[in-house]
Amino acid sequence: MNPLTPFGKFYGRMMDVRNRFYDRAILKSYDLGARTISVGNLTTGGTGKTPLVALIATILLDDGEKVCILTRGYGKKDPKRRVLVSDGKNVLVDATTGGDEPVELAQRLRGKAIIVADPDRVAAAEWARENFDISAFILDDAFQHRRARRDLDIVCIDATNPCGNGLMLPAGALRESFNGLSRADAIVITRTELVDDTAALEKRLKAKSPAAAIFQATTKISGIGHIEDFPGDSTIEISDHEKLFAFTGIGNPENFFRSLASANLNIAATESFRDHHRFTKADIKRLELEAKQSGAAGLVTTAKDAVKLGRFDFEVPCYVAFADTIIDDFDAFRKLILADVRK
Repeated sequence: MNPLTPFGKFYGRMMDVRNRFYDRAILKSYDLGARTISVGNLTTGGTGKTPLVALIATILLDDGEKVCILTRGYGKKDPKRRVLVSDGKNVLVDATTGGDEPVELAQRLRGKAIIVADPDRVAAAEWARENFDISAFILDDAFQHRRARRDLDIVCIDATNPCGNGLMLPAGALRESFNGLSRADAIVITRTELVDDTAALEKRLKAKSPAAAIFQATTKISGIGHIEDFPGDSTIEISDHEKLFAFTGIGNPENFFRSLASANLNIAATESFRDHHRFTKADIKRLELEAKQSGAAGLVTTAKDAVKLGRFDFEVPCYVAFADTIIDDFDAFRKLILADVRK
């Protein structure tokens, strides 16, 4: 038996109580004053949420909305400080100051969305409205952040590992039980290209959230580029015989490696770091040595990692893999995002 299981059960009960308090308005939720869409998870670790947030922001921006992404900014140097990552025109800070995922989002969106990293998303929303005349908020990683009221609740479920080991934190990866899906307006099953079938998972999700719209999404490596050119999106050709050494510090590294293989990249070896790892010069030297020993001609990593690597000089070529999220029924998904759903 996992020695942390009793603590996980206690945590799960506390989450259930907390949710009931919000359901009964004993704990208060605050309207952010503009259309608000939350994108979150049931589990810790990577579920492909960041590219989905970028996709939703793009849909809203293309429709003329003034978009602000509110994120906690996990991993930033001062976790309590409010940081303006992007003012809607420029990326203003680095990953150390703003957090790797907020900076990645800012670069993905070319600075078109306002991005604020602040653990108090209610206060951050008020500040953003006063300073930028926001018409739509996206709450990043906020399914459990119920203090901020939302009009649309979207939950990402990783098809390759829907509930981790099935245990609650700290024994497992679940932040709350699958019963929490009853709050979801939409569920996006991510990385469906890496599994044979999602029928059983869809049935389980439908049982927990009968009213939720369910979408399937695939992650596609659209190309790779030199890290020196990042965040530019120009891609280069890698010949079939040129081996690469893949490394990353994300929540679900194996899925990244599998996506590279699906894109027909020749991966000689891989190395994983903990999520949000801050790379050092010693890390880079060791990776370059391991790449040479494996017969690889270069390194390849994710955009989330690349935002922290620009200060390093690489002796071995280093590439960034660009990944896109593709929704199976994009028209229906876009309609859901743009619907007037103020609750």
